[in-house]
Amino acid sequence: MLSGIFVVQGYRNFRDPGRLAVAAQPVTEKVAPLLKKAHPSFPTETETLIRVNAAVQVSAGLMLATGRLSRPAALVLAGTLVPVTVAGHPFWKNDDPTARNNNQIHAMKNLGILGGLLLAAADTGGKPGLRWRTGHRIGHSRRSVQRAVRTARREARIAVRSASTARRLPG
Repeated sequence: MLSGIFVVQGYRNFRDPGRLAVAAQPVTEKVAPLLKKAHPSFPTETETLIRVNAAVQVSAGLMLATGRLSRPAALVLAGTLVPVTVAGHPFWKNDDPTARNNNQIHAMKNLGILGGLLLAAADTGGKPGLRWRTGHRIGHSRRSVQRAVRTARREARIAVRSASTARRLPG
């Protein structure tokens, strides 16, 4: 259910990025130099970036919906939600109280969706998480080493007793 909005809106935004270009341009102008620095051949035109974001949202949304790589997909969707919220719902810039209220509601809705995506990214589907498994494996290894040390000490004591008993026996 969480992925539905990304699939639908991503599809709409991919088909018609022009309707979002004016609102997105201040954000894309700030992101473009970073993209150029990271990868010089990456396109930085506003409509192209809207389409890239939309395609990522559709594909990650479908991955989340189908349960394929859902944890990474949720993280990717969370990452795409930040610039969308900043560009699409800048309530702090609105002078009109109605527009401010409307954008503030949408920004808070996106914040709630972001929280859901972070929970989905952390969800292990009932399986122990990597942190627990690592700690459990370390504890298991530590106990194995302690057992091996106790066994080696015991065997050394037995060997010492056997050697001292063998010396006492007439030969």
